[in-house]
Amino acid sequence: MTLEQLRIFVAVAERQHVTQAARALHLAQSAASNAIAMLEARHDTKLFHRVGRGIELTEAGRAFLPEARAVLARAEAAEQVLAEFGSLRRGTLVLQASQTISGYWLPRHMVAFRRAYPPIELRLSVGNTAQVAEAVEEGTAELGFVEGSVDNPAFDRIEVAHDQLVIVVGPDHSWAGKALTPADLLDGDWVLREAGSGTRSAFEEALRDLGLDPARLKVPLDLPSNESVRAAVEAGMGATALSASVAAPSLEAGLLAQVDFRLPERAFTVLRHRERYRSRAADAFLAMMRSERRG
Repeated sequence: MTLEQLRIFVAVAERQHVTQAARALHLAQSAASNAIAMLEARHDTKLFHRVGRGIELTEAGRAFLPEARAVLARAEAAEQVLAEFGSLRRGTLVLQASQTISGYWLPRHMVAFRRAYPPIELRLSVGNTAQVAEAVEEGTAELGFVEGSVDNPAFDRIEVAHDQLVIVVGPDHSWAGKALTPADLLDGDWVLREAGSGTRSAFEEALRDLGLDPARLKVPLDLPSNESVRAAVEAGMGATALSASVAAPSLEAGLLAQVDFRLPERAFTVLRHRERYRSRAADAFLAMMRSERRG
């Protein structure tokens, strides 16, 4: 069994089409078909059902797919170690970040890093705080950027910035521009991010610090992105708590109004697994952010 056979198997399994997989791998269709046939013959096990012109994974194929992906991932990691050894002239740094950080804070740092280290490829994916923590724990991202609280002893947590949450409403809302007491917050309707998001976690933690139970909030809508939350509030659906950076364009345009109620700042934190391989690219990325913060 070779890595090339595994790559072909995974490509065919993901596309359920030999020709498309061969094209993606820049191979002849016959080469892809032969690789699958050799795997099946070596282990006397069918990996695909041939149904008319289509193919589907067999039970054995479905069981084999995650194992093949894991082997390829480890092989890629081994190549990465050799490529990065002693230099930053080649490599890939995989990042995952929460929506607020990925949309409003991280891009400028990625641009600065690419200018300093053009050969290093940056890959960014987006998730909520819980999903980012899971990616770092599983090793699918080397650095995870979150604004929520993550309690996992496997992580190093590095604070890199601070962010201000603000409460905003539509411009015609009765709270617009008014000073509120903590008790007032329980009287209105709220549109919040989904459970697991750092924005929601930070807001609920602030409420608990004020002696309020977040479960007592009236939340007719919880939505999966900052943009959808902002749009719902602009349309008049209650109040929300968002990063000041997220709310700023709508505040400036008069589509939202800020409520006079100060929430505490929250930290932007980098998560890094303590036991996984630490690339020099990740070290350099963190060093640039630390240097900018000190400056």
